[in-house]
Amino acid sequence: MMTGRTSTKISHALATALRLDLGSESYSVKGDGHAYVEPDPTTGEWIKSQTPTAKQVGRYFYNFFPFIHWIGYYNLQWLIGDLIAGVTVGAVVIPQGMAYAELATLPPEYGLYSSFMGVLIYWFFATSKDITIGPVAVMSTLVGTIILKTQEEHPELEGPVIASALAIICGAIVTGLGFLRLGFIVDFIPLPAIMAFMTGSAINVCAGQVPTLLGEKAKFSTRGATYKVIINTLKHLPSAQMDAAMGMTALAVLYAIRWGCNYGARKHPARAKTFFFLSTLRTAFVILFYVMISAAVNLHRRDDPAFKILGTVPRGFKHAKVPELNKEIISAFANELPAAVIVLLIEHIAISKSFGRVNNYTIDPSQEFIAIGITNLLGPFLGGYPATGSFSRTAIKSKSGVRTPLAGVITAIVVLLAIYALPAVFFYIPKAALSAVIIHAVGDLITPPNTTYQFWRVSPIDALIFLMGVIVIIFSTIEIGIYCTICVSAAVLLFRLAKAKGHFLGAARIHSVIGDHILDDAATLSNARFDSDRTVYLPISRADGSNPGIKIEQPSPGIFIFRLSEGLNYPNANHYTDYLVQHIFETTRPSNDKSIERAGDRPWNDPGPKAKDQRAFQARPTLRAVILDFSAVNNVDVTSVQTLIDVRNQLDRYAAPHRVQWHFAHIHNRWTKRALAAAGFGYPTPEYLAATHKWKPIFSVAELHGDPFTSADKRLSEDASGDVESGLQKEAAARSTESDIEPVDKVSEETHIKRGSGVKKAIVAGVNRPFFHVDLTSALQSAMSGSGEYQR
Repeated sequence: MMTGRTSTKISHALATALRLDLGSESYSVKGDGHAYVEPDPTTGEWIKSQTPTAKQVGRYFYNFFPFIHWIGYYNLQWLIGDLIAGVTVGAVVIPQGMAYAELATLPPEYGLYSSFMGVLIYWFFATSKDITIGPVAVMSTLVGTIILKTQEEHPELEGPVIASALAIICGAIVTGLGFLRLGFIVDFIPLPAIMAFMTGSAINVCAGQVPTLLGEKAKFSTRGATYKVIINTLKHLPSAQMDAAMGMTALAVLYAIRWGCNYGARKHPARAKTFFFLSTLRTAFVILFYVMISAAVNLHRRDDPAFKILGTVPRGFKHAKVPELNKEIISAFANELPAAVIVLLIEHIAISKSFGRVNNYTIDPSQEFIAIGITNLLGPFLGGYPATGSFSRTAIKSKSGVRTPLAGVITAIVVLLAIYALPAVFFYIPKAALSAVIIHAVGDLITPPNTTYQFWRVSPIDALIFLMGVIVIIFSTIEIGIYCTICVSAAVLLFRLAKAKGHFLGAARIHSVIGDHILDDAATLSNARFDSDRTVYLPISRADGSNPGIKIEQPSPGIFIFRLSEGLNYPNANHYTDYLVQHIFETTRPSNDKSIERAGDRPWNDPGPKAKDQRAFQARPTLRAVILDFSAVNNVDVTSVQTLIDVRNQLDRYAAPHRVQWHFAHIHNRWTKRALAAAGFGYPTPEYLAATHKWKPIFSVAELHGDPFTSADKRLSEDASGDVESGLQKEAAARSTESDIEPVDKVSEETHIKRGSGVKKAIVAGVNRPFFHVDLTSALQSAMSGSGEYQR
């Protein structure tokens, strides 16, 4: 095995051959062996942290089948809950499935096939007990639109063939995303975009069903822009037929039953469960009731019914076969795939997350991707078309008391019985009644005005995005609405990131309060848990909403504390630093202004103060130190670090002949420390110190748990032995001993042992980066110490 010394020699040789700068100005530390020297993270550490262990690989495959986690605990009580929920959902999914197949321009039996395969397969891969997979209104509408567009260019392709191919391709894409564990991508679709999609789509679906509900004779496209459909529907109202009587009354009965059950549940809370199940079964009741009316009217006029009826529904799985899939079919709808995949995922994940939070469990989005994907991969073999989670059926399933995903099997059995036992009944279902079922189901997806108002109260820009998405869907298409809301939301996010504005902080003395009594010294002694008098740092601009009457003072003349608010990366680095430099120039003066006393000697962009302002200008302090609060920063990149370097050089020229000291507080990421240290931050600037002045660092200490560090060098070698990067670091430290700055001659024993108590203490942050501080207080004390203002 390669020793640390050999590794160092090899790494030094490589660095010399490649002319690598090892950072010869690294800050050197001489101590008694007890000082903590913080090592840099290395590439080897990063690779190790990203490489899965054998246990993690096993867990990855084990999690593909979540039912294994709970199936062994299945019991009779769970079975009863699943039976009730499964049968209840089955009674709803049968009429909805056939109705949604009509939306997809497919025969009604395809809705039953999709419903059966969705609930049967999903439970194997589900992490949600509530979600119900099957045909949904929005996805069915999109599938119908894709089928019609594809048939315009390829009239030889049948609708079921296109729908099956679309389901397989979408399923394969979503399954691949799940296997790669990319479920987090749904987090990039914000709630306003989801709500706009659901509201706009619901309005679109409802508008498209009204002509069928009224039985209008005139033929016009119900797949166009929503506003056009509404206009054409109003134009052709005089052509409404007997279907209107069936559809309008069916819709009225659906709402009346729901209102009556909700009213009864409020008046009789003890029977709330009974009223819930009555309300849930309203769809099945209405369909059966209108089937009886239709059968009585059309029994002897099957060839010329009084109103449009569903017609023949074949018994069993008549369309079960291997789906037709080739390059021609895929290329025909390739442009529609992004919208189809988004619709497939967006509603399902939004619903499953929502019900997971309500019922106190967490879903795995990546695993849900796999569940949806495999459902759509296998569904077409029995005649299914793209299916996803249904809001209305999921809500019913949740309220029915479902206990496990196995309830889907019960629903599948109910649907299977319907496929084989009820086709003769389906023949007489009025199409207007099915339209009423669709309108009633999707009406709940429309966002109420109160929710929009709450969006406005929380974030006006998000409320505007929501309204924009709904308007775009109404005046164009669902697909364009989806793309617009997502793109606008992303643009707003990037704008907020790029235009993030930091805040200059000032110091304020605060006192802790219990009730309405300010803690005095006596109370402090009796209750030492409360720090009654301490310093906090608040934005000078009052951007945090703090009391404007509170006096906030500049920490020290020429010392600035700047808090970054949105991270530090390439989009916002220049915006931060421009504001930082502008404020410093407006509140300080150059250290040496004699060289540009004459107006002609000044730069063209710095005319200097006017004569009447000279006295006030000369009263300004000179710049001495900048303290950056990195509490909101997790990672930095090359661009942001280079921007800091450029600003440091700019401010050094401004403060010449002195050098500005840069301090950093609340750095939580080791890689951020490494990046800043590589750029020369974290150490005092040698040119700033006078020959007779010794900069004295201020270190934060804490109680030591376990054995104290025996040696800083030993710690470094233990943490990174054999690593090329650690060899480079050691060589840099060795070369840095030539530096003429030795701020720590010896770490005093008082740093480690509290006098008279025997409690061991140690330095929290590494003494090799004395300008990286654990908090703003120590950073300010260190900055003031550098100019001799702060005395311990």
